[in-house]
Amino acid sequence: LGRLAHRLPRFSPPSRQGQRAMPAGPFASSVGVGRAEPQWAALNKVQETVGKDPIFQGGERSEAPLELDGAVLSGDLSTTAKSYDLLIVGAGLSGAVLAERCSKELGMSSLIIDKRDHIGGNCYDYVDEHGIRCSKYGAHLFHTQFERVWNYVLEFSEWIPFDHRVKGLVPDKDGVKRLVPIPPTQESVNTLFGENIKNEEEMQAWYDKERIPPTSGEPKNGEEAALSRVGPRLFEKVFKHYTKKQWDKYPEELDASVLLRLPCRTTTDDRYFPDPWQALPLRGYTRIFENMLLKDPNITIRLNCDFFQQKQEGNLPEHKLLVYTGQIDSYYAALGMPKLEYRSLRFEEEFVQDPESGFFQEAMVVNHPSPDVPFTRIVEYKHIPNQPTAVKEGKVKGSLIAREFSSAQGEPYYPVPNPGNRELYEKYAALAAKEQGVAFVGRLASYKYFNMDQAILNALEMFDNLKETGKLEPKRKPEDFGPGDGPK
Repeated sequence: LGRLAHRLPRFSPPSRQGQRAMPAGPFASSVGVGRAEPQWAALNKVQETVGKDPIFQGGERSEAPLELDGAVLSGDLSTTAKSYDLLIVGAGLSGAVLAERCSKELGMSSLIIDKRDHIGGNCYDYVDEHGIRCSKYGAHLFHTQFERVWNYVLEFSEWIPFDHRVKGLVPDKDGVKRLVPIPPTQESVNTLFGENIKNEEEMQAWYDKERIPPTSGEPKNGEEAALSRVGPRLFEKVFKHYTKKQWDKYPEELDASVLLRLPCRTTTDDRYFPDPWQALPLRGYTRIFENMLLKDPNITIRLNCDFFQQKQEGNLPEHKLLVYTGQIDSYYAALGMPKLEYRSLRFEEEFVQDPESGFFQEAMVVNHPSPDVPFTRIVEYKHIPNQPTAVKEGKVKGSLIAREFSSAQGEPYYPVPNPGNRELYEKYAALAAKEQGVAFVGRLASYKYFNMDQAILNALEMFDNLKETGKLEPKRKPEDFGPGDGPK
């Protein structure tokens, strides 16, 4: 991450713009820190601390990731066994779930290799030098509708309830930036447009009046889709320029599918996700992977270990099956085919030494949809309730923020949905289907943005197939999982 050594120009939080004063604590409700208002918090099936953390139960009291031993970090495959049942490329969710399940249920051995210097893939979080828990690859929010996934993750972490709520700094009808719920709710529309909507029926009527149906019946692109969902005023203020910053394409240049998913809230529910289970791992996401992998004698890990380099040098141990969780186009790079298109994220971090009331902004995530600033959002990690004890007790006075910028360069995060990329992926998928002894698993290998729970379910179902048929294959197509959250 690009830790800034100097203070960036500070963008005024709402308290500087005639809004209410900054809170004297993290984003909260009467229910608690990180919780929605009572009516909506009650919909979360997670209402208390649940789950188990075997590492903590074993006496480990560190709230930061555990120090990995030298062999794991060495990248040296000469110190591993001669053969494994599975060679897994990538220490993220897909690889970790398969290694854990194959070991626990079938007694199979796995060697996991990853070119990064940590386990956990993009879920990796850590405690920085100031004592603040933060995510290396952007904020991660666990939410799921799949009870099987929820029951699975309870085995590897304690979890605390968390209702993710996002604010946006959006110009109102007079051009004054106001802090409003995102996705837009009754409060957002009233604040931005001077309306006085008081119930769901009035909100629905407002949408009906605003919406512009596509002339052909079906939207041809993202702009037509957005106008048919939210109408021109919300589109212009909240979605148009934000989309351009995310994708470097205006909505009219994107598939209609990208913006057909725009949520249209008629209620006062300002939670970002509707799923029945919403929670944060008490000691961070990395602890989940530590519990899944580190104490298992059937699982060997080598980090700082590049699969393609090791393969070229002939260093890979024998294995019955290769599980590949990387980019599918990288696997076939030698064929000279075009690369698939991805969007990446760049983070500019700043430690704010002495923010008013201890916080830089009113919520963990504040979106900036206007074109006058180059970043898409600011994340302030100190708001989340799974911070280490010292933060929760107010002993860390400063606050870490991360400004997020979307980029075409960098780590691949989000597949770019358009007909050309879909057609190219199908060519790669056809090659993968013929590949003997290789299973292509997960987000990058499937060219599909999986939420965390979708990635876990996909891996669990592939394991089911392995038990039932002897083949490590998906039970459903990537698109059958429904849309992932995508860029936020």
